[in-house]
Amino acid sequence: MKLEGKVAIVTGASRGIGRAIAKTLAKEGARVLVNYVRGAVEAKKVVEEIRAAGGNAIPVAADVSKKNDADRLVDEAVRAFGRLDVLVNNAGILVGGNILDTTEQDWDRVMAVNLKGPFNCMQAAAKVMVRQKSGKIINVSSISGLGGAPGGELAYSCSKAGLINMTMVAALDLGSHGINVNCIAPGWIVTDMVIRHTGSEKKFNEVKELKSGQAMIGRVGDPQDIANLALFLL
Repeated sequence: MKLEGKVAIVTGASRGIGRAIAKTLAKEGARVLVNYVRGAVEAKKVVEEIRAAGGNAIPVAADVSKKNDADRLVDEAVRAFGRLDVLVNNAGILVGGNILDTTEQDWDRVMAVNLKGPFNCMQAAAKVMVRQKSGKIINVSSISGLGGAPGGELAYSCSKAGLINMTMVAALDLGSHGINVNCIAPGWIVTDMVIRHTGSEKKFNEVKELKSGQAMIGRVGDPQDIANLALFLL
């Protein structure tokens, strides 16, 4: 029970990496806000699974790209549990497109969710954490933000690079207040988003085989791998 008595928000927690992180933090004693936008059924299932295992969680709908929603998400944590100790900015979207065909609409939407969303949530959460003189923030970026992006992911890779830099700056801004800010940059993890992005089961299996061969451990990543790292950093 490494996080007993702590309160955590995990954005985009209805599936994939966010789901794994939410369940792992709850297993370690944290009271968890399972954030979602459209996946109400999936988020409710995550909460039910946490409660069935003896944990404490509530689902909260909020679009983190909107400042008022992000503020409300943090307010809900304080209202429900009296404090906020952990923020995991996991919510993100992947829209394909290169420098020639990425539309302004796609660019703006990816930046709103992947970069503005973490900013909104960090700013709201940090105000609570500064008063407490403690807190932990994790931003989930991507290896794509470190120059490892394949072609056709312009907006996504740029947003994830920005998130890495924002993490470093926020760590400097908040460290003196007793708040740690870290970033995880996953490689190829099997999630619903990745499966959809590959386009077909045949293509997914081909990429999975390729990525498994490139990995030193001989397999692709699993959401639980990222959840374990998040727990370590927290």
